[in-house]
Amino acid sequence: MLDSAPELRPPAPVPRSKSLGPFALLRVLATNPLEAWTDAHFEEPIVIGGPPIGRFAVLSEPAAIRRVLLENARNYKKDWLQRRVLSAGLTNGLLSAEGSRWRIQRHALAPLFSPRMVANFSAVMAEEARLMVERLSWHEGETIDLVAEVTRVTLEILARTIFSDGLGRSPEEFRTWMKDYFETIGRIDLFDILGIPETVPRPGHWKMRKTLRLFEEAIDSIISDRRRRLAEDSGYAPRDILALLLMAKAPDSGATLSESEIRANILTFIVAGHETTANAIAWSLFLSSQSAEWQKRIRMEADREFEGDINGLSERLVETRAVINEALRLYPPISAISRAALGPDELAGHAIKRGTVVVIAPYVLHRHRMLWTRPDYFDPSRFLDDTREKIDRFSYLPFGAGPRSCIGAAFALQEASIVLATIVRNFELELAEGYSVWPVQKVTLRPRGGLPMIVKKRRQSRQGTMGVKRG
Repeated sequence: MLDSAPELRPPAPVPRSKSLGPFALLRVLATNPLEAWTDAHFEEPIVIGGPPIGRFAVLSEPAAIRRVLLENARNYKKDWLQRRVLSAGLTNGLLSAEGSRWRIQRHALAPLFSPRMVANFSAVMAEEARLMVERLSWHEGETIDLVAEVTRVTLEILARTIFSDGLGRSPEEFRTWMKDYFETIGRIDLFDILGIPETVPRPGHWKMRKTLRLFEEAIDSIISDRRRRLAEDSGYAPRDILALLLMAKAPDSGATLSESEIRANILTFIVAGHETTANAIAWSLFLSSQSAEWQKRIRMEADREFEGDINGLSERLVETRAVINEALRLYPPISAISRAALGPDELAGHAIKRGTVVVIAPYVLHRHRMLWTRPDYFDPSRFLDDTREKIDRFSYLPFGAGPRSCIGAAFALQEASIVLATIVRNFELELAEGYSVWPVQKVTLRPRGGLPMIVKKRRQSRQGTMGVKRG
């Protein structure tokens, strides 16, 4: 175990003293972009430069970020890099749609993620966390990959909440597909860096075609099964993501979503809806396992709050949520928010030319020496009491900001809080001997090679998850 005092410095690449040359930069970007950042990126409000093709500005000043994402958002559109990643099956979905098509989708899906609706999912989340505890109990004393386990539980929760008829495939099938999917789209292709048109096939994407075909087959099955059930049973009226997509209409024209838009949004929520949450839980488990103090605080809180009503449980897990927020600061799920300037502007005292790609990298922003005290150290107390209120809204962006912030953020945080507290309450976790955790950026930020940990049942008499009351 690492240092149990507040001096825990989790693993991360040491920033470079100077920028890499063009060819070395391309090589690092293709393997792990986290290792390309320099000291300047963590010290300056804006850094101009980057790949050999195009003009990039890495932005870390909160006021300037607010301008890009909110105040002058009309001047900034999703750039070629964002479109390239999102084009891998997510085209036309909520993440990539623009203008009126985006507004229709956002408006249609908003009711599913209202505070009341999200709160109603607490019981399902707690039940799936309990079932995960049972599965882990079968492997006491063994080394298991906790990334795989938390991925399974987040998929199970999706299948029982926002996909009320299930996903039509086993969680393990989807987990395997997801791994291939992110491995492929997470690589920054040389063709993209050199500005070669998207119509030219990317060699690295051949492998992904099979995965996307499997996704599409599964999604088409979900849609056809729903339409069949609606036709057979007039009283069947689930309130889930598919129902809202099928009913969505433009307020002015009455236009409905196309089949490709429905498919893209289902894929978006399967991909983004579990991946970011699973990573947040995995990093939180790793960090808490390395800190005796915070592991104890999570346990004490869970022992107390799981004896109460399930309603409002997540909100009562204050210290657990602080650990998750700190994990999201150190290892944010979003690798970059990038926008292309449609016209000239000024950001952080620098002139921004038309066509400049403005990059907001949460990993850099969350460790910026201008914005955080001891930014490379694990300290969840940053997110407790009055200290949390002092954090600028635009210096902490685990789920983005502005109109296009993550619609499922509250869902993800509630899920992560319940699952993390349940696992830590029931188990002692120890990193496998000889294994070194290392963060790797593949669209999302995950532990390289998973998270192999030895699972041991907690022996205290108050362990377990059965004490949660249903209200």
